[in-house]
Amino acid sequence: MTGAVPLQQGMLPDTIANLLGLDAFGVAGDIVAALLGAFLIANFLLINTAFAGPWAKRKITAAFTDRIAVNRIGPFGLFVIVADAVRLLSKELIVPEGADRPAWDLGPILIPFSALLGFAVIPMGSGLQLADPETGLAFAFAASSIASVGLIMMGYASNNKYSLLGGLRAVASNIAYEIPLIVTGVSVVLFTGSLQMSAIVEAQQATFVSVAGIAIPQWFAFVNPFAFVLFVVANVAEVGRNPFDIPEAPTEIVAGYQTEYSSVYFVLIYLGEFIHIFLGGAIAATLFLGGPAGPGPAALGIVWFTAKIWAFFLFTQWLRSAVPRLRVDQFIEIGWKGMLVLAFANLVLTAVIVGVLA
Repeated sequence: MTGAVPLQQGMLPDTIANLLGLDAFGVAGDIVAALLGAFLIANFLLINTAFAGPWAKRKITAAFTDRIAVNRIGPFGLFVIVADAVRLLSKELIVPEGADRPAWDLGPILIPFSALLGFAVIPMGSGLQLADPETGLAFAFAASSIASVGLIMMGYASNNKYSLLGGLRAVASNIAYEIPLIVTGVSVVLFTGSLQMSAIVEAQQATFVSVAGIAIPQWFAFVNPFAFVLFVVANVAEVGRNPFDIPEAPTEIVAGYQTEYSSVYFVLIYLGEFIHIFLGGAIAATLFLGGPAGPGPAALGIVWFTAKIWAFFLFTQWLRSAVPRLRVDQFIEIGWKGMLVLAFANLVLTAVIVGVLA
């Protein structure tokens, strides 16, 4: 059809369109294929989040603190996922008096939406990518940043001074660590010369060094471990895990921006929190750990990708159990006076190295 933008070859929507014969329907077929692809990716993430939130989080924390976690409802306590869903969704949705209702309703929706949107450009395996624009990395960062709008909306619209303070703290912390996060990500772009996610993954396929006959891939975590550490620390702060969880710490400000939320809205906030952890792990894996790359055939890419995002999730849960939270002034000071300076120093150093090697 004239003026239609064809689906990119090798993308998940393109594969779905070929399998279902949707190519014959032009733009309408492309839209249906894209929606089906988004549905599959979203459900994959929701299944992972369902295991991570109600079940794995409790099991991991119990293992770290030498306690017994959920083990009565179903095998290994797995049916607690269903029990928690029924329990939370059946609660009354209490709307605070004086709330700015449109903003109060929209805020919790933006949290999971922004995280799911970020996955649209993440290569998750062979042919498992919704889109691969030339500005893919910028899109992923921009999509995840939408959550900050939701946080300030929830804090403001709740008509609660503690919620407002919590929302302001959350946005202040996001800004303080989002800039170092992006600047560190740009250092990877200097190596690859592209913002396209597939190009970043492809640049890490070569062999970095061979030790005793074992080829170590050219993952940027090996090429520039300093940048990798900076990115992981800033990422942990972005997703609000210890020691950077002060914006929603119950002992400080009554759960912060989510104080006035219950029932399905609390579920959306909780869901968005864990999808953002997986998105943070997905971006880190794409930039520094070869994306879906790993031993074995390309078909195992989704397995390696899932293992990497779960490894990041396990790391955040270890921090939650082992590291005490920082005060808000310490938290912000580390972001602006420490992480930001180190991120720009890393960027300059990377530029020098790339300039010398070019």
